[in-house]
Amino acid sequence: MIIINKQFNELRNKYPYFYYQSYDVDIKKDSVDITWYFEIEDLMTFSPTTKIFINNSDINKKDKNFINYLAFHLGLVELISYWKATCSPNVIIKCGKLNEEQINWFKKLYYNGLGEFFYINNIKIDIDAFMHLSSNGEDILFDNSNYYGIGNLIPIGGGKDSTVSLEILKDYFKDNTPFMINPKEPMLECVYVAGYDDDKTIKVTRKIDSNLLELNKQGYLNGHTPFSSMVAFLTYLVAYLSNKHYIVLSNEASANEATVLGESINHQYSKTYEFENDFNNYTKKYFHIDIKYFSLLRGLSEFQIGYLFSHYEQYHKVFKSCNVGSKSIPWKWCGECPKCLFVYTILSPFLYKDKLVNIFNKDLFEDEQLLTTYLELLGLKETKPFECVGTVEEVKYATIMLIKKLLEQKEELPYLLKYYYEHYSLDEIDDMMLSRYNDENNIPEEFNNKVLEALKQCQDK
Repeated sequence: MIIINKQFNELRNKYPYFYYQSYDVDIKKDSVDITWYFEIEDLMTFSPTTKIFINNSDINKKDKNFINYLAFHLGLVELISYWKATCSPNVIIKCGKLNEEQINWFKKLYYNGLGEFFYINNIKIDIDAFMHLSSNGEDILFDNSNYYGIGNLIPIGGGKDSTVSLEILKDYFKDNTPFMINPKEPMLECVYVAGYDDDKTIKVTRKIDSNLLELNKQGYLNGHTPFSSMVAFLTYLVAYLSNKHYIVLSNEASANEATVLGESINHQYSKTYEFENDFNNYTKKYFHIDIKYFSLLRGLSEFQIGYLFSHYEQYHKVFKSCNVGSKSIPWKWCGECPKCLFVYTILSPFLYKDKLVNIFNKDLFEDEQLLTTYLELLGLKETKPFECVGTVEEVKYATIMLIKKLLEQKEELPYLLKYYYEHYSLDEIDDMMLSRYNDENNIPEEFNNKVLEALKQCQDK
């Protein structure tokens, strides 16, 4: 065990105990409200909340103990956002029981999901030493033997990936229900464009405890947590409440690539195929109901998703995935961050120039301030940007494809493309990129056929 960050060691010594004290589930007429209670001993308590807006006319048919069991598990993921402030070495679960296999499962999730957090904070510690997780609560007994789900729950983030899923599924499957956490205008607009109204969507309001924000201001440890794993457990609970059979994600094959090149650190760990398999194995063994969690786009690269999305023009003015711009009202493309530049680049072979400029309000390839970010996306720096972006290979492919296209048309290259052309080879290109398909996926055959059909329809246009 090697710990470089002095503050990390000091905080662990000063605050050795973190408690998951309890949780409360309040089933109301039109919502299910959950509050969790966490504590860093001798420092702070936290009570984050999640409110699931759902018609509970059939709630009496559900096993309340199983709802509590799922809420308890959701709290096991929520707690990591609060634990990371002090990284207390001892985490004690007082409101439920975990066996050794479950403890190891969550420790793996925490450790891998916090890879970026450890890297950014210069913390080097192994999985055995970073946390001692124990539970002394009682087992939660439940009976969900009567459950039978139909239809699909589709999480929507407002970006191109989930809109591609919406578009592929909307004409082929009944009982689709879009799902949104803290919905913002681009999410809602994408859902409306796909043909769904408010009555056919499920919305959730998730609130972080303000005490955590105060600790962040005071300089306690902070950083990225495995948000998508929280989405996994939350969507499972919502799928149970709304009688769904499938949870249909929009994670792509590209999410499996490490963020720190040459290491296993991955900003998107809880979007990976590995986590997807782990989650399905866990829920099958410990939840005992037939709800399947898979990514519709796992067979595709970000490049292929960009290709599909370029054909769905009805979404081009409403989609957003810039995390910086999401903090403004209205949500906008900031035009300065890695996510903006990645989306711009991956769509550029199909939409450059006027259509892209119309979306982003400027030509990002002309922005000299983005050169370092561009080189990171291309894998020419130590790390890729710590953002949900595609693979190095895809960015190179899109770049080279567009450069060759512009040269053939005898058009002047914008600054970033000119820099690449003058410093790097145009030979690193795989003409099979658009036709590749990743067979490492959990996509049911009927869904898989629709993805392949969508690709073919676009190629035939």
